[in-house]
Amino acid sequence: MCDALVCCVVCVMCRCGFAGETGPRFIIPSEVKRAGSPEVVVQYNINTEELYSILKEFVHLLYFRHLLVNPRDRRVVIVESVLCPSHFRETLSRVFFKHFEVPSVLFAPGHLMSVMTLGIQSALVMDCGYTETLIYEGVPILSAWEALPMGGKAIHRELHSLLSEQCTLDTDSGTGLSLPTVISSVPEDVVEDIKVRVCFVSDLQRGMKIQEAKFNMDGSAERPAPPPDVEYPLDGRKILHIKGSIRDSVAEMLFEQDNEEKSIATLLLDTLVKCPIDTRKVLSENVVIIGGTAMLPGFLHRLLSEIRSLVEKPKYCDALATKSFRIHSPPAKPNCTAWLGGEQRTARPRL
Repeated sequence: MCDALVCCVVCVMCRCGFAGETGPRFIIPSEVKRAGSPEVVVQYNINTEELYSILKEFVHLLYFRHLLVNPRDRRVVIVESVLCPSHFRETLSRVFFKHFEVPSVLFAPGHLMSVMTLGIQSALVMDCGYTETLIYEGVPILSAWEALPMGGKAIHRELHSLLSEQCTLDTDSGTGLSLPTVISSVPEDVVEDIKVRVCFVSDLQRGMKIQEAKFNMDGSAERPAPPPDVEYPLDGRKILHIKGSIRDSVAEMLFEQDNEEKSIATLLLDTLVKCPIDTRKVLSENVVIIGGTAMLPGFLHRLLSEIRSLVEKPKYCDALATKSFRIHSPPAKPNCTAWLGGEQRTARPRL
C-alpha cells in the first residue's frame, strides 16, 4: 500500500499531499468550476445530494488533475474542523468509499493534529481562519471552547468596503477616478492578495491609538501617522492607489472589543478561565496559533501584547492562576500546521 493521501478541506482552500512529505503538494481553492455556470464552492450548508455531487467533482479534480494517483491504492486522512457537521463528514465518506473505492478513511481533528507537530501532550490551540477565530484546548474539552465570527472573511469585507470608499484608480482614460465608477466590485481573490501583500497588524500602542481615533467622534484623538500609500496593479491596465491608513487599520477589527467585550485576545483568556485551575499554567505556556489569518505580519506579536495587557485587568487577574504566556513556533506555516500533523499521524517510518 502506498503512502496515505492527507487532505485538509476547509471552506476556502484545500491542502492535499501525501504522508511522508514535509508539506502539502497543492493548496487549491475549495471550489468546482463548471462550464457555463458560476464557480461552485464546497460548503457545509447545502442539501446532501447537491453536496455529494459537488464533492464528487472536487475529489475527482484532486486525484486526476493535481495528484495523478489511483484512489484505490491509497488510504485517506481527512484533517477536519472539530465543528464539522455530521452530514458533511458522512457525505464525504460516501464519496470516497462508493465512488472512488478507497481502502480506508480516517477523520482527524485539525486542532489535535496541530499539537502533534510539536511533540507535546496538550496545548491551547487558537485557529484564526477565514470564517471565525476558534479556540480549542488540545486535549478535547468542549466546555472550554470559544468562538468569534472574526477572521479572514471579516477582514476581506472591511477591506473591500474601505477600498471602494477611499481609494482611487488610474486608467487609460484618466487618473484619480473613484473605484466604483470603474469597476463594480473588487474580486475576492484580489482583495485577499491585497491583504496579504500590503496589510499588516500594528503593535499594541499604535493599535490602541488607531482605535481611539476611530471611535472618538469629537476628533480629539489624533491618529498615528499612516504608512506610505502603495500602488497595486489591476489587470495590467489599471493602478489602484491604496491609502496607508487602510494598510495598518483593516486588521484592527480582530482586536477591537465588541459590545460583549470580546476580541480574539479575550477568547484565549476566557478559555483559560473555563479550564481547571491546575491546568492553566501548562496551557498558557503551550499556546499554538494556526490558520491563515495568523500569517499577517505583526499578528503574533500583537496578540501576545494584548494578552499580557488584558491579564492585568481585574476580570482576569483574579481568575487566572498564571501570567506566563508562550506561543509555540510549529515546524510549518500556520495555514499548513494542521495538515502537517495529519501527515505525521499517518506517515510510516522509512527504512
